[in-house]
Amino acid sequence: MTDIKDAKVPAPDEPAFKKHEIDSGEIRDIGAQLFAEADQITPEELEREGAEVRKILDKRIMPMLYLTYCIQFLDKLALNYASAYTLIPDLGLEGQRYSWVAAIFNFGYLAFAIPSNILIQRMPLAKYMGCVLLIWAGLVIAHVGAKNYAGILILRFILGMAEACVSPCMMNFTSMFYRRSEQPLRMAVWLSANGTATMVGALLGFGLGHVHNTSLKSWQLIFLVIGLLNLITGILFLWLMPDSPNTANFLTHRQRVVAVQRVSENMIGVKTKQLKFRQALELTYDVKVLCILGMGISCGVINGGVSNFASSLIKGYGFSGIYATLLQLPTGAIEAIVVPICGLISTYIRDSRCIVLAVVCLIPFGGLLGIRFTDISHRWTLVGCTWLQYIIGAPVIVSWNLLSTNVAGHTKRSIANGLWFTLYAGGNVAGSNIFFAREAPRYYSALTGLLVCYAGMIVLAGVAYTTMKIENIRRDRKMGIEESGRRQERAVLDGFKDLTDIESKDFRYAL
Repeated sequence: MTDIKDAKVPAPDEPAFKKHEIDSGEIRDIGAQLFAEADQITPEELEREGAEVRKILDKRIMPMLYLTYCIQFLDKLALNYASAYTLIPDLGLEGQRYSWVAAIFNFGYLAFAIPSNILIQRMPLAKYMGCVLLIWAGLVIAHVGAKNYAGILILRFILGMAEACVSPCMMNFTSMFYRRSEQPLRMAVWLSANGTATMVGALLGFGLGHVHNTSLKSWQLIFLVIGLLNLITGILFLWLMPDSPNTANFLTHRQRVVAVQRVSENMIGVKTKQLKFRQALELTYDVKVLCILGMGISCGVINGGVSNFASSLIKGYGFSGIYATLLQLPTGAIEAIVVPICGLISTYIRDSRCIVLAVVCLIPFGGLLGIRFTDISHRWTLVGCTWLQYIIGAPVIVSWNLLSTNVAGHTKRSIANGLWFTLYAGGNVAGSNIFFAREAPRYYSALTGLLVCYAGMIVLAGVAYTTMKIENIRRDRKMGIEESGRRQERAVLDGFKDLTDIESKDFRYAL
């Protein structure tokens, strides 16, 4: 029989992962049984079949994640596109009322971010997300019937609650099916769907703006079409997406074993439904997590401002409403290109995640300075600087990846994810309310706030990098040569036992 150490599974006399411990309930990870079968497969077979399994996952999982993220992001842009037409006067949203309509979505998100992440840990992932997508679609279509300020406030709040599930679910799917080294690129690919959605939405908004022979107004048509697209996507998602590698019907049993063995190298197991309060407490003194949470609120402020006020900015430069929508088309192309590039760099250059995040923040930072100090007569320069703000997707995806690959312990990860998205939603509220109507079209207060957020993210990325680097070095120095040889095995077992990254001294951080 092939040497088990080479296969990166525990030796038969390893007490931490005996079958009776799985059967007794000591190890509760849903992938533990399949992982235990991996020692029957040789290292050569695991390597060869693992590459085949990854190709299958890329063909079956990634297109669905990309399509879902693209279609659901259209709705977050729908309000922005609708505002270029008669939405504001039709529903009485003049002045700060429109800002509150944009902001209340994030109050709903705030209310449900942590509960949603707890449900993600407890419930079948694909079924939970698929049902939420169907609810989401119904709510978007219901916007067509909004008659006043109060009505659209209620719809946007509930829609925000539904949105709180989508991105965390996408992160969980990626970490359940892919190795940590593969995750930056995959996450960047499906997040780049935001760029595709921006381009599709701009064309859709422009086209629907020319439809005048229906009983529905242009802004109502935007919500109706996007809602129907979400409905179709939700049905497809429930039909095609598995809850985990264990239930991936497009894989054979042996391929599911290989799929679980592949992700065991992430040192976080697959999924454990048990909630552990002590893991949540650990977040209060975990410096790297606190830094990533700080990035979350900064990303939220920037996103809240840009996604809801891009039309207002461009209209302020002297472009009409319908062309203000069309001029957002290049922003999608920028995001669709830059975000995957950041993912590629993070994938193929070791320990580059924090560096990529800091460097990519400099580009929109420069764009903001351009908006702040360029005369209003140079409107195309101002438009170009506004386009650069859509690179915000790159820092978002890198911070998500730092969270998903460097936080072990399923309760700790769930609460950390929930806190990130809570702060992100809070940032969106702030970001959509620092664009004061009285400062149009230059919005100097908002520009200052966004500049501070980008500067803060650069500093936080440096602190997180330094903290994790020092801890990796410290753990390596405390470990002898003999212990070092079996570190990966022990780290894998700690992941299936649901130990946190602080509790598992064999865990190493991906910078």
